[in-house]
Amino acid sequence: QVQLVESGGGLVQPGGSLRLSCAASGSIVSINDMGWYRQAPGKQRELVATITNGGFTNYADSVKGRFTISRDNAKNTVYLEMNSLKPDDTAVYYCNADVRTRPLVARFYTYWGQGTQVTVSS
Repeated sequence: QVQLVESGGGLVQPGGSLRLSCAASGSIVSINDMGWYRQAPGKQRELVATITNGGFTNYADSVKGRFTISRDNAKNTVYLEMNSLKPDDTAVYYCNADVRTRPLVARFYTYWGQGTQVTVSS
């Protein structure tokens, strides 16, 4: 079993900043890609950013230049630094990770966190 636990969400004014963290724990042999997604009320879940275990990143156009994804492989943790926040960034943010759980089986499974609310409002 693998658990992903997000933290760092909250209420922030437009133009403000927040830093989200997501720590993976459990039966982890290795982790490949990690990422952040978000879902606003009435909308589908959408990609925010992803990062490979080698540090290559990918961002949604709507957050480029404002958000930064990073990871600490020793801690099995992924971060999302969010700056210049806008009301449109309001959503539940979810992290995910592609995890190898068995040393003799070269297969990765995708796990999701429970989500953390980010609200941008004055």
